[in-house]
Amino acid sequence: MALRLLDLFCGAGGAAMGYHQAGFTEIVGIDNRPQPNYPFAFIQADALNPPVDLGAFDLIHASPPCQAYSSLAGDGHPDLIPETRALVNGYPHVIENIETAPLRRDLRLCGSMFGLGVRRHRWFEIDGPLILTAGCWHFGHEIRAYYGKPGWAAWVPGDDQPAGAHVQKRGRKPLLRGSPAHAPADMGIDWMTWDELREAIPPAYTRFIGEQFLCRT
Repeated sequence: MALRLLDLFCGAGGAAMGYHQAGFTEIVGIDNRPQPNYPFAFIQADALNPPVDLGAFDLIHASPPCQAYSSLAGDGHPDLIPETRALVNGYPHVIENIETAPLRRDLRLCGSMFGLGVRRHRWFEIDGPLILTAGCWHFGHEIRAYYGKPGWAAWVPGDDQPAGAHVQKRGRKPLLRGSPAHAPADMGIDWMTWDELREAIPPAYTRFIGEQFLCRT
C-alpha cells in the first residue's frame, strides 16, 4: 500500500527523507522558494494555500519558518504557526519548530538521541497518541554547529569579538563548525548546500516519528 506524505514548508527535504526512510512511498513537498535539491516531487507554491487535496495524504508534516521565534533572526518575521495549525486541523499531521516556538510540547528530539554530531533540539506538535522517547544524552558526543554564515567560527574562550557574531554562548563549551562535508555523519544529510543545512532537521527525527505513525495505523 502506498503511503502518501505532504511536506509543507519543505525546504531541501530533511524531514521528507526521514519519512521516506520510515516507509512513506509517495512524498510531495511544497515551498514558496525553488528547492532544486529536494529529493522528491516538488511544487513551488504558498504552503498555506497548497494546490493539492489535503485529504489525499496519509500524513501532513509542516515546518513553518522559525525566524519569528529565534533571537538570532531579529524582529519583523511572521508567526505562521497559528495559520499552519488551522490549515492542517482535522488531518493527521505533525508541526515542527525550534524550542522557543509556540507549539504544544508533545515531543522533543535531539541529535544525541540518535548518535548524531548535532543537538538541534526541536519540538513536534503531533495529532494523535503521544510518542514516548528517552531524554538527551549530550555526554561524549562531538558536536558541531550548523548556523550562521559560511566561515563563521564558533566562540572560543578569550574571544573578544562581538557576541552577536557567534552562535556559541559565552560560558558554554565551544562548538566546532560544521560543513557540508561533515553533514553526512553529523546530520545524516548528504545532498544539501550550507544554506540548506542551516534550516534542515536530521532525517533521523522524522524517521522515528514516521515509524511510530505506521505502527499505530
